[in-house]
Amino acid sequence: MSAPDDLPVVTTLAELARLVERHRGLYVRWSKGPGTDLDDVSSTDELTGVPMPGLSANPLDVEEWWEDRSPELWVARRLYDYAHLPHDKGPGVRPWVLRGRETGRGPDNEPLVADVEPLCWIAGEVIDAASDEVARQQREWGTLRRGGR
Repeated sequence: MSAPDDLPVVTTLAELARLVERHRGLYVRWSKGPGTDLDDVSSTDELTGVPMPGLSANPLDVEEWWEDRSPELWVARRLYDYAHLPHDKGPGVRPWVLRGRETGRGPDNEPLVADVEPLCWIAGEVIDAASDEVARQQREWGTLRRGGR
């Protein structure tokens, strides 16, 4: 890879689900990308300004209790839950997949990840497909902000 942001792009929900099925320990991070994040592998708690020991990210591993249910639905939910972040955090923020080592938990109980290996970007079409997959479900989901794009 010639630069941290020069990553392959996952363009379908099925492709991302296959990646998650093949590899444990993957996370999605919503930011301006590894080119920005890897200069100082630390997130900051927005409320207090306290630096944290790793990048704030969300796990993509399918939990065992999910059993034989659709991995695409699992990944769709993981993406949909945070699809509001580009809107909230501003231009240039988009999702990317990484592998790394958990160093702790942030104030929202999110994993903090160090020793980061960027793997791929997630295309906007995947986020749209995640929203469509969620819309097909027959139940409302909890109170987490779920405005999406």
